[in-house]
Amino acid sequence: MFQITYSVLHDSKEAEDAAQEAFVQVYKSLPQYRNEGFKTWLSRIALHKALDIKRKQDRRPTELVDVAQTLVQFPSRDEDMLSRMIREERNVELSEKIAQLPQQHRDIIRAYYMQGKTYDQIADETQVALKTVESRLYRARQWIRNHWKEEEWQ
Repeated sequence: MFQITYSVLHDSKEAEDAAQEAFVQVYKSLPQYRNEGFKTWLSRIALHKALDIKRKQDRRPTELVDVAQTLVQFPSRDEDMLSRMIREERNVELSEKIAQLPQQHRDIIRAYYMQGKTYDQIADETQVALKTVESRLYRARQWIRNHWKEEEWQ
């Protein structure tokens, strides 16, 4: 089962998780088993669990850089003093720009990008619908695109 899940996911940890979920599903589904090709039945369950995890991975947003963590990041040995100063200055400018956003946009941008919260977490904390969180984040991004020069936010 691990080989099947690994062939789909190409990540041993994810493949182990998928195989484990497949075994749990097999255990739960044993009463419905119809005595037709046990190995095929196990393989199909493992394949479907791996595909489910693959779909979840594809739907996840790309990993975002935590701006707050970047602000306190120490320079590497290879980074010279000038590069470090430029990076720190950009981080300060970004924080100032975010502070100038309208309140509703600022809150949603900080929660999603700087604090790394999910849509569900933001919806629970602000006690609004999930679609409202999505639309507010969309509007905040649009506001940034319309009001900031491209070189300022890239």
